[in-house]
Amino acid sequence: MTATPLTATDFRHALGQFATGVTVITAPRPSGPGPSQIPGQAYGMTANSFTSVSLDPFLTLVCVDQRSHLLPLLKQNRLFGVNVLKEHQQDVSIYFARPDQTPEAEAKLGIRYRWTPAGIPLLEDTLAQIVCKVVASYIAGDHTIFLGEVQSADLFPGEPLLFFRSHYRQLAPPRQ
Repeated sequence: MTATPLTATDFRHALGQFATGVTVITAPRPSGPGPSQIPGQAYGMTANSFTSVSLDPFLTLVCVDQRSHLLPLLKQNRLFGVNVLKEHQQDVSIYFARPDQTPEAEAKLGIRYRWTPAGIPLLEDTLAQIVCKVVASYIAGDHTIFLGEVQSADLFPGEPLLFFRSHYRQLAPPRQ
């Protein structure tokens, strides 16, 4: 049997067989020259490449494309938010998958933030909000892997938004 070479499309389809939750990784945007931040200015990136790593200590990881606008923010701030989206937040996921983000577009979608005392923006009305401190980063291929130590986690009622075979999905009700 002759094996055909694996293509990027084949690889993507193979990985699409794994259902994931959908998160938005958030960080404060710089306000311009210098280290100061303007409260309320945030940047987010939709990510399904998020996972738990360890329970002792509490560690997570997220993979960020080298071309992402979020990459320099994570490198600079060393803190980030993880927002687990609810089943009705597909439009929020699509918005944060785009590089161009504006306060006007966020207002139109009803996106609101809760800011932590450390200055991390967290999306309101999500299933979970997790704040992580970057403890390590690794360049791997066309992404950087950020290892984050969990600083806090808040949980809220609802059902998750899922992604499977390149489409958004929802959980089916349990069989009786």
